[in-house]
Amino acid sequence: MTTVAVIGCTHAGTFATTSILRNHPDWTVDVFEKNDTVSFLSCGIALWAGNHVSSTEKMFYTSPEELEETGASMHMRTEVTDIDVKGKRLNATDLETGKSKQYRFDKLVITTGSSPAAPFIQGLREALDNGRAMLCKDFNDGKRIVERAKKIKSVVVVGAGYIGCELAEQLSTRDIKVTLVDALPHVLDNNYDKSVTDQAEAAFEEHGVTLAMNQKVVAFRPETGSDGVADSGVTVVTELGEYTADLAVMGAGFVPNTSLVAAQLRTLGYGAIIVDKYMRAATPENDVLDDVFAAGDCATVHFNPTNTDEYRPLATNAIREAMLIGENIDEPTKTYAGTQATSAVQLYDLSMSSSGMTLDLADRRHIEADSVTIQENYRPEFMLSTTPVTATIVYDRATGRILGAQFAAKHDISMAANLISVAIQAGFTVDQLASTDMLFQPNFDQPVNFVSSLAITAADKRSKDLEGIEE
Repeated sequence: MTTVAVIGCTHAGTFATTSILRNHPDWTVDVFEKNDTVSFLSCGIALWAGNHVSSTEKMFYTSPEELEETGASMHMRTEVTDIDVKGKRLNATDLETGKSKQYRFDKLVITTGSSPAAPFIQGLREALDNGRAMLCKDFNDGKRIVERAKKIKSVVVVGAGYIGCELAEQLSTRDIKVTLVDALPHVLDNNYDKSVTDQAEAAFEEHGVTLAMNQKVVAFRPETGSDGVADSGVTVVTELGEYTADLAVMGAGFVPNTSLVAAQLRTLGYGAIIVDKYMRAATPENDVLDDVFAAGDCATVHFNPTNTDEYRPLATNAIREAMLIGENIDEPTKTYAGTQATSAVQLYDLSMSSSGMTLDLADRRHIEADSVTIQENYRPEFMLSTTPVTATIVYDRATGRILGAQFAAKHDISMAANLISVAIQAGFTVDQLASTDMLFQPNFDQPVNFVSSLAITAADKRSKDLEGIEE
């Protein structure tokens, strides 16, 4: 009888467990989770804080009981404290009783996820301990933020990525004065180029959100809150200013939870476990381990636009990686297709979606890339309503290979990013995308779909650029 130990059970752990038992229903699968819930959709915390969630129960798509029914042995409220990868044993402590026990395994699945980034900043730890600052990651974090949102009049959100921007947007709809701080020059700077970030920043400013971009946070200081109570509020100090509020929320990204195994496995510099195309981990010397697998926020993904292993924590990546573990845990059979880190966000009435690289990221990677941006209505002007779409595509100058694209509109254009994701994964050039068959129907798009129009514009520009080089 083969025994599998699955460490951690949010998205990757949940899907790895069901995948393993679907492929090997007679195996013993021990699942260790330190919380009392599984499968929490943390992407909904901001919507929850903004009173846009119908039921918190629906923020979970499975339960420990349902996983037990599939054949898993669930060890809830149980924290794994030590893992001996080579010796194939682990120690775990029951957080209810305090009792510890050793478990042996034949195969190890590491799906320990990530933690909110909480860098060493003067006063931050004290602010977190005293509730003047909060993290945003799990169900309990969500509950705390939602409860405080009912009482506060102001908040500083640190981090202007997806999490921070969504929190800032939702809290601002509750008549809470919001300040959004980030060390990067623009909101969503890692996901979009300026043609889109300008629109996002305008949306924030229209709704009264104070933007403090290009400002690194250097300290947190206790302050009197709007309730008049000493030390109930917080001042967030940056290199350029100070911002006082009733609460600060950290939305500055995530770091992988790999401290138990980082010294025993090959990792990236910040601790993400490097996995191969079968989701197998390796020793620090890069010897592949046939019985050790990792997936989700604790592991790397293969980023197709650059053909490199990177850390890009997304639920979609976690699920697709984890499902492969059940396929490969007995023997390597099915490879990972990689990712384009395709994603989307809605801020007020502005929809944004992206896939692959921005031009700025390509420049930072020293890739010879170019881009074009267009703006045109998504459907014909004779319709009673239409609205402009801003679209940008990034491509390799030499080959024309598509590296990424971004879209923004006051209309749901999210599926355009999925189209680009398929094109990147298939290795399409802008010329190939320009000639791809797409539907036309006035309710949905123009005779030439805006994605087609974008690709045609890029292909024409690249052709003219090449002609100029030849001359």
